Formats: sequence, C-alpha cells, structure tokens
Amino acid sequence: MDKVGDPATKYAIYVATAVLVLGFIITLVRNGIQILADVSFWLGLYGWLAAGIVVGYLVYLGLRILGWRSSEEAEPNVTDTSGIIYRAIAPTATERGAGAIATRSKISAGELPPWEVADLPAPPPFSFNNAIALIGPGAILLGTSIGSGEWLLGPAVTAQYGGFMLWIATTSIILQVVMNMEFIRYTLYTGEPIYTGFMRTKPGPRFWAIFYSVLAFLQLGWPGWASSAATALTAMFVGDIPGPEHAETIEAFGLFWFLSTVAIVAFGAKIERTMEVVQWFFVGAILLFLTVIALGFTAPETWGRAVTGFLRFGTIPPNVDWLKVGGFAAFAGAGGVLNGTLSNWFRDKGLGMGGVVGYIPALIGGRRMSLTPTGKVFPLTTENKKRWREWWKYAITDQYGVWVLGCFLGMGLPALLTLQFIPPGTRFDNQFAIAVYQAQYLSREDTTSIMWFITLLVGFWILYSTQLGITDVFARMVTDMVWSGSSHIRAWRGGDIRFVYYSVLSLFTLWGVFILLSGIKPFFLILLSANIAGLNFVFLGLHALYVNRKFLPAELRSPLWREAIVLLSVVFFGFFFCQALPSIIGQFTQGG
Repeated sequence: MDKVGDPATKYAIYVATAVLVLGFIITLVRNGIQILADVSFWLGLYGWLAAGIVVGYLVYLGLRILGWRSSEEAEPNVTDTSGIIYRAIAPTATERGAGAIATRSKISAGELPPWEVADLPAPPPFSFNNAIALIGPGAILLGTSIGSGEWLLGPAVTAQYGGFMLWIATTSIILQVVMNMEFIRYTLYTGEPIYTGFMRTKPGPRFWAIFYSVLAFLQLGWPGWASSAATALTAMFVGDIPGPEHAETIEAFGLFWFLSTVAIVAFGAKIERTMEVVQWFFVGAILLFLTVIALGFTAPETWGRAVTGFLRFGTIPPNVDWLKVGGFAAFAGAGGVLNGTLSNWFRDKGLGMGGVVGYIPALIGGRRMSLTPTGKVFPLTTENKKRWREWWKYAITDQYGVWVLGCFLGMGLPALLTLQFIPPGTRFDNQFAIAVYQAQYLSREDTTSIMWFITLLVGFWILYSTQLGITDVFARMVTDMVWSGSSHIRAWRGGDIRFVYYSVLSLFTLWGVFILLSGIKPFFLILLSANIAGLNFVFLGLHALYVNRKFLPAELRSPLWREAIVLLSVVFFGFFFCQALPSIIGQFTQGG
C-alpha cells in the first residue's frame, strides 16, 4: 500500500478521506459550528483519521484479494541485465531524488561510514506458516508495552471517566503503527536500526547518540513496572490492599524482580530470540486469562459501552487529569523509544537486510557474533524489488496481525473488566496498590480467594513482562548507537558486542536499584515515563521522516499520505505532553 498509482491504494485513500470528511460533518451537525473553537473537536478529528486509516486499509486488502495490482507488479519491466545497480558515492540532491545509479560498491550515507551493497536476502514465500515462523518483534513490543498502558493507565482512566476516553487508545494505536512502519522501512532497506539512521544526520553520531540515550534514560530509567508488580505480590502475601506501611516489602520485591530481568536476558543464543519466546508466553497467557474473564463475567451492555468508547472521538470530560490522560495517550500502544527499538528487533530477527549484518548474542549460551557497525543496502533490481514487497508483507503481518490486534485486545479486555466491576468515578489514588484494584473488585464476584490470587498473579506477570522488555530496550538501544558511532568502543574487548551490551545493562541496573531504594511512589514513576514517551514521539517522528527522505531510494520511500499521518502523530502526542507538563513539574516540586 505504498504507491498511490496502485489502483487499490488509490481507492483506499479515497475511502479513508471520505470517512474523515464524514466524521467532520457529523461532528459539526451534532455540536454546531461553535465546536470549531473547542480542542475536543480537533482531537476528535484524529479519531476519525484513525477510523479512516482502518477502513481504507480494509478496502485496500479487499481489492488486492480481488486481484487489483499495479502495472509494475502485474508486468515487470525488466530493464536491468547485470543484476547489480549501485548508486554513486556522494550523489547530488538531484541525483538522489531521481534515483540515479552508478557502478560503485559502496554508497555514501551521511555522517557514518558508507554502506556496502549486497542483494536483499530472499524471504520464504509468503504463507501463514512462514508468517508464524518469521514474525516476532511485534510480540516483543506487545509484551513490553502491555503492562503500563493496558493494565495500569487504561483501567485508571476508564474507572475515573468511564469508557468515554477509550477513543484516545484507538487513535494512539493507529497513529503509532503508521510510525512503526516508517522505522521498519529504514531497517528493511539498510539492516540498521532507525537510531543508526538518526546518527547519519548532522551534527553527527556523537551528538545523536547522547541525545537519544538521554531521551531513553528519561523515559525508561524509572523502574516503575517492577515496583508496581511488587505491589501485586505484596497484596498476595498480606492478603489485603497494601499501603504505606508495606513500603519496605514492596521495595524488597521490586528489587528482586528487577534484578531477575537482568538474569533472563543473559541466557540464550540470541537475546532477541530469548525475548521473543518469553514474551510470546507472557502475551498468550495474559490474553487468555483476560478473554476468559471477559466472556464469563461481563454483561452484553458492558461490551457495548466499551465498543462505543473506542469510537467516541473527541469526547473530553471536564476537569481532566492531563498527567494521567497524557500518559494514557502515549502508552496506549507502546510509547516513545520503545517503538523505535522495534527496528532493532527486526534487525536481530534477520528480516530484510537485517539478515546480512548480524545480531546481539546473549552473554551465556550465545556465540561471539560479528555485528557490522553499519548496514548494507541492496541494488534496485527487479528481483530485489520483488523480494522487498514480500518482506513488507511480513512486516505488515507482524505489526497489524500481532501488535495492533494485541494492543486492542490488551486495552479492551481490561477496560471491559473495569466498566463491569469498578464503580464509575473511582480514582486509583493509592500509589501502593496500583496493581491491585482489578483484583480487589473482581474478587467480590467470588466467594473464595481464587479470583483474588489469580488476578494478582496475572497483574504481576503483565507488569513483569513490561519491565523485562524495558530492561532489554534501554541496553539494546544505547549499545547499538555507541557500537555504530565509536570505533574505540568496537575495539574494546576485541570487538565483542556482548560486553558493550552488558556493560550498559549493568549501569542501567545500578541506577534502577538506586531509584527503587529512593522510595518514589510506583504509579508516579509510570506516569512520568509515559508522558516522556509522548515527548519522544515528537523527536522520533520528525527525525524518521527526514532520514527516510534523505537516505532511501525514491521507489522505497513512504508516500506523502503516510508522511502526513506521521506529522499529525507528532502534533497529537506533542499536544498531550504540553497539557501534562505543568502537572509533571508540580509533582516534582511536591516531592513526587
């Protein structure tokens, strides 16, 4: 769905635009012209945009199934006979825009060493079985993100405001997946994570490595997931809702489980594979439990309230807690640098050109692996372009079939339980029981203690899986940037990237232990991380657009409509961060 000249794409865009215009008209008719002065109107348009993207994409898939193809796919025009096309080192802007070619074996690309050229590895024929074998990064991202947004912030917002704010999740998830595909686009072409692409731009790799490491630290350096998971375990042991008197117990549990995440990523042949297996297990078990509870304990009218909540675009209740809602908007899908790290997992999974550059092996059980500091790109031969389209199908399946679907299930099922069992207007104010509210109200439907313990256990695993992913994300992101940007780091310990990864991980662990011992309230750590994630989307979206336009061949770049959606995403997440900023400052001045 990239080329606007493709008939299926063209009609899908027409339908998506029609949905957006229809939403605009419906909102005006319902509220009158004065609604144009209300911020809820403009936020509502984002919801209609998300709906348009979904409907348009369904139309696109339907037309493709019926056989609508672009002329390029139907009758390839074979103009290359050598099988190799190289672009010249340091092409001019005109040459780069025109896709000029030359016969050289390396391509100059910004502030890092030039790319080498190699053919795009051939993917297995696209099929259901092959898709199941190849997808996985979406599951890692889902397991990493399902804890805070879906299990904590989603229920907190739904309990306080009913289902009226769920449309923010709809909008956020759709906008995020479009942004995700732009990160993936770069990696499939170069074999580099998107952060390496950022480092290719001025003022240079050192600046961007520091800049994005700081952003990652500000978002991920608060182990609120381990701390929140510890509140669930504490509730299991004390048999009641924990309070300030249980702070030391929560602290001890938090430390233990935070440190255990470090142990998990130390084992296995490949860290990405270890994470994939663990997160598939967590995600499957979590969604199974939530589905069984939702089907067995919620009334049909509750399902109706939840579904309409996801579609009530632009509804903003009075006296909104922007700190909570802003965090909900960013964490409804994944959040900030988590989305960007998706490209690292695509590289390590070996998708696209990631199959020719290597991966980060585990410390124990992983063999020494040569991970090239820079990527490789492929010549635009007819065969490589055909392979590109096949890899793109696998990327779409991973993101839309696993991540988007999982996000909506992960957000919708806890929302159902919240709407069914928790009284409207309930505020999750007990910072020491943030992971216990669902269990507290669900257990009232059970005369035994079984539901209490099962729900607490599931809540613990949800939050623990998120902390596990966060632990890997920070170390992976920083490692990749310093590995690509510094020859001194690559020479350290004989060029073994494992020592770089685990050195970064050790520093992150020491900081996490310090924060857990500092006594900062668990839920505030989550809110702080979530709102910083919203700010990070602003930088990630703008930078990714620039990188893809600067370095990708014209035939592989994103079409204008996708770029427009990414720009709108930047505005969307930037708005919520600006609204929450006064509350963040206020919390710090009051001591958290």
